[in-house]
Amino acid sequence: MVNRRTWLLGGAALAGTAVALSRPGDQGGPHGPYYAALNQMLRANEIDRPVLLIDLDRLDRNIDRVVQSASTAAPGAGAKTYRVVVKSVPSPALVDYIATRARTEALMCFHRPFLQAMAVQRPKADILMGKPMPVSAARRFYAEHRGPFDPARQLQWLIDTDARLQQYLALAQTLGTRLRVNLELDVGLHRGGYGGPEALRPALDTVRAHPQHLELAGFMGYDAHLMGLPSLLAVAELPRVKARYQACRDFLAGQFPELMHERLCFNGAGSPTFRHYEGDALLNDISAGSCLMCPTHYDLPILHDFEPSAFIASPVLKRLQGARLPALEWTGPLLRAWDPNAAQMVFAYSGNWLAEAESPPGLKPHWAYVSSNQQGYSASAKVDLQADDFIFLRPTQSEAVLLQFGDLVAFRGKQIVERWPVLQVGI
Repeated sequence: MVNRRTWLLGGAALAGTAVALSRPGDQGGPHGPYYAALNQMLRANEIDRPVLLIDLDRLDRNIDRVVQSASTAAPGAGAKTYRVVVKSVPSPALVDYIATRARTEALMCFHRPFLQAMAVQRPKADILMGKPMPVSAARRFYAEHRGPFDPARQLQWLIDTDARLQQYLALAQTLGTRLRVNLELDVGLHRGGYGGPEALRPALDTVRAHPQHLELAGFMGYDAHLMGLPSLLAVAELPRVKARYQACRDFLAGQFPELMHERLCFNGAGSPTFRHYEGDALLNDISAGSCLMCPTHYDLPILHDFEPSAFIASPVLKRLQGARLPALEWTGPLLRAWDPNAAQMVFAYSGNWLAEAESPPGLKPHWAYVSSNQQGYSASAKVDLQADDFIFLRPTQSEAVLLQFGDLVAFRGKQIVERWPVLQVGI
């Protein structure tokens, strides 16, 4: 018979084993070859502040992947137009670089100042607004626009409601011009837009009744909700998304044939979903931007071959031995004894970005030193950073993060080749 003492000893042994197994392992190490070379490059160029790096070799390959997908045509259909999403790559020179390599003039803008900048920077562009804009933004654009970019031919305003369409009609009548309007479809995201064929009827009636002031430019249906669904739900939802879009196209062709023309833009998808439309004739225009940078939110199976091409590099200001906490200094030895990844603290120049530590391995933001001035990280003894070395982070998204560092630093191989100003948020 097992006595009480044996039970207690056995329980204590099991508890001890569980504690030992739960003890963190050492996750640290030095920079790998790729980041070690970047560290040397930045130090050789005497970079003295956090910068946003763009790897042009990786970017080239990502651009080519999008172009290859867009060129995979359905039988009897042409290649899709690839439209560069400006908010995701918000630098005039970076937009130029991508558009030139992709051989496209199509852009998508989400911000009136960015629209104004692109109309000047790329006067041959075809621009689709990616979200409905207050009519005051459109009014200001027309009041301030100068140059060869012709909005009547090259600009599509996104319209999501009948009320907004009436506002834009009134603006066109006041200006004595014609506006191209693209109607937003709700294909399942439920963030706004026209919910089905019959919902489109009043808007299409309005466009048909005012040909001197309104031109139908097409439809836009964004399906980003597929990205957040479990895979089984996403597989079941995708045919429904396409069916909703197709029903609107069929309604347009059947009920409003006089609005059909060769220039109609049937835009859809985005970075996490554009590959779902390869060899599909539903869309003739796809948009993508973030996948070119491949931030961490886009580490998706459908983008498995895309390479991270944008990194935050931040100089190390301080390296301190031993974990420590303000006012709780006595806990330091206990923390270090329990967790080998608390052997030292590294403080970087700035921080608290929408980003995740990438290199060296094992670098973890310390909860007590979260700071946009000097972010603290805990690290094991295997992390061999010194002051003036760099740590590297991957942005979780691109559109806001790329605007936070001033000029983007573009490099190829081990050489900095360009410094690209970013777009101004306000004009």
